[in-house]
Amino acid sequence: MAVLPSSAQLTTAFCFTIQALGVGTYIAFGVFFNPLMEEFGWPRAAIAAAPATAFFVMGIFGMVVGRLNDSFGPRLLLTGTALLLGAGCALMTQVSSLGGLYLSFGLVFGMGLSAVDVLALTTIARWFTARRGLMTGIVKAGTGLGQFVVPLAASALIVQFGWRWAIGIVGLSVAVILIVIAQFLRRDPGETAPDPEEEAPASPTLQTAASGVPLMRVFRAAPFWILCAMNLILVSCLMVVMLHIVPYARDRGIPAIPAAGVLSTIGAVSILGRLAGGVLIDRLGSKAVMHIGFCLLLGSLLWLQLSDRPVMLYLFGAVYGLAHGSFFTAISPLAAEWFGIRHHGTVFGIVACFGTTGGAAGPVLAGHLFDVTGSYRLSFLILTALALVAWGMLFALRPLRDPQGFLPRI
Repeated sequence: MAVLPSSAQLTTAFCFTIQALGVGTYIAFGVFFNPLMEEFGWPRAAIAAAPATAFFVMGIFGMVVGRLNDSFGPRLLLTGTALLLGAGCALMTQVSSLGGLYLSFGLVFGMGLSAVDVLALTTIARWFTARRGLMTGIVKAGTGLGQFVVPLAASALIVQFGWRWAIGIVGLSVAVILIVIAQFLRRDPGETAPDPEEEAPASPTLQTAASGVPLMRVFRAAPFWILCAMNLILVSCLMVVMLHIVPYARDRGIPAIPAAGVLSTIGAVSILGRLAGGVLIDRLGSKAVMHIGFCLLLGSLLWLQLSDRPVMLYLFGAVYGLAHGSFFTAISPLAAEWFGIRHHGTVFGIVACFGTTGGAAGPVLAGHLFDVTGSYRLSFLILTALALVAWGMLFALRPLRDPQGFLPRI
């Protein structure tokens, strides 16, 4: 007799798919970089401003989505944002100016992207307690799979049909799948019938954590703002790599599809980083996992500055992918460990907004530096310095205790 998956398993699979398709489509913009330059002759900084705008808009609207999800749940929110994501890609097929690119991919697509992280990760934080790190790692592995599959698929579609048809096909396919998923997604186990296989709170400590730190106390606490500032700098570094690594590889003389393979290598290896990070979060805590991630990130950035051959870039992609995966897996559980889950959508939405702000600014500045200097060398040196600053902020983080005695793990 076939065993049907539990509600928790289905929720994990839905959130995995949301991450894979949403983030994979966004990262795939890297393979449209060169076709846009070839057709319009736009400078790199101008083109990089489109995904940067999308990333910034994602963060701003993500705060709203997180707040609404705490009250109303994800079904209507995901449906609406999926429609916007598809509409942004459809509008991009008609682009003939930078303004049109910023409107279609930057604004409309960015609004559609706003639910991808906040809804998926907040839903997992609400559904799981003792295994929160592992489940978050599994869901974030979807991001790695999406980063591996979608850029390669988009590259193949560009070669076969041209870049306009490619972005249209990708956007329509992703929007339809997300809309279907939205009809089955629930905010927390309380919205479904009791399931004997659902996870119960593992300890009184975790039960207390579920109540969470009062929201105004979170906003008055220094650790919250340190976490926001650290995420701003960190994601800035990460997104410069993700959006400029394909153009950098093309500058090294690597053809289009193998260059996209560097990006896909990052996505594929980041799956391991997300899964291993999730397991380690449950054992060591999210802060320890982030320390490991910073060691890997700094090592990979130093190696990147020496990389001038394809094999060296693929090795960079492998090491960087581990760091990338561990960081994006650790942020949501870190917020839950330190501040609880009562207001997790709001808290994580704000932390993520700081990250997307940095992630929006970084690629534009890197593109501008390339336009001025003709090289990414200065950008990579700055990234290394910024990574060191963010790591220092992680050392500065201290735990926050609420009036109920909840002490986050560090």
